Amino acid sequence: MSDQNPVFIPGPTNIPDRLRLAMQVQTRDHRAPDFVETFAPVLEDTKKVFATKDSTVITFPSSGTGGWEAAVCNTLSPGDTVLVARYGMFSHRWIDLCQRHGLDVQIIECAWGSGAPADKFEAALSADKAHKIKAVLVTHNETATGVKSDVAAVRAAMNASSHPAMLFVDCVSSLGSMDFRMDDWGVDIAVSGSQKGFMLATGMAILGVSPKALAAMETAKLHRTFFDFRDMMKANASGGFPYTPPLQLIYGMRESLKMLFEEGLENVYARHFRLAEAVRRAVDGWGLSLVAQSPELYSDTVSAIYVPEGFDSNTLTDHVFEAYGVSFGVGLGEMNGKAFRIGHLGSLTDTMVLSGLATVEMGMADLNYPVALGSGVTAAQDYLRNSRPAAIKSAAA
Repeated sequence: MSDQNPVFIPGPTNIPDRLRLAMQVQTRDHRAPDFVETFAPVLEDTKKVFATKDSTVITFPSSGTGGWEAAVCNTLSPGDTVLVARYGMFSHRWIDLCQRHGLDVQIIECAWGSGAPADKFEAALSADKAHKIKAVLVTHNETATGVKSDVAAVRAAMNASSHPAMLFVDCVSSLGSMDFRMDDWGVDIAVSGSQKGFMLATGMAILGVSPKALAAMETAKLHRTFFDFRDMMKANASGGFPYTPPLQLIYGMRESLKMLFEEGLENVYARHFRLAEAVRRAVDGWGLSLVAQSPELYSDTVSAIYVPEGFDSNTLTDHVFEAYGVSFGVGLGEMNGKAFRIGHLGSLTDTMVLSGLATVEMGMADLNYPVALGSGVTAAQDYLRNSRPAAIKSAAA
């Protein structure tokens, strides 16, 4: 029966039956005219989720990591300097990827639980009089720590320093769940994936690429074959792919976009905030602390929660899985053994979130945590009962 339980990891997320059915298609000819009719609108409609009019949406059969690699190898050359802050596991992995590609990575070290340091970016860019820095890399939503960074503030810092560097943003665990404004924030490449806010299986990297980033291809010298923007855009222009596409995911993406637009993107973002706030109320009810250092950093898609001194977060997540058949996020990197994570993104409802909170609360009780059974669930219930959307309230009245 455990396969009926939702997951509470930060991705891959729960797949609604509607999307599972959309992906359950028989093999079809991706060079046939009807594929063009399916694929072209997917690329165009995805621009609405990125909130861009001028950028080009490019997809690859890959996870988000492949999207990072595509962003870097299409726009930069060996030895180019990039500026990035390390404040979690995924910003660290982006640094590692750039170093392996022979880039000069200028790293700003930050405490885990903090966000992208706009002021330090501005100082570094202002000091770069020769404009050696070609790109600034930001993780919008650091999945390891449950931290949301202020991308608009980073762009403002770049503008204040009058620096021409491009801005690359990892929005893998935020796009489609949290407000993202590619054009307004001056993002040159935004990297996401199919397995989180889009509620699909893993396997499709989804990028928004600005005209400035496309122009950078003219001088970029890093090698690329599978991840070549030019090859993909040339094939996409006629509604096709330069190689075999992830057909089932493309059909799923078409249906996912319909679901998001039916709910309304603003409503999607409001739902995620509300569910995230219920989790935060539960954490407070347990007497525990979030890894995110302050409220403006709180993510609406994942909460990383410190366990009390003397307890191991891995023991908790293992026990909850073995005893109750429910998965929660383990601590990554510096958070290993210190914190567990509750993913609250994608296909989730009030009831599903409450079930997850009740389950992990039982796990803590089993392991003799100093947490009163019912304390977190009650706090979340009180919040959810009193913050229901108006349509639900009137229907219940």
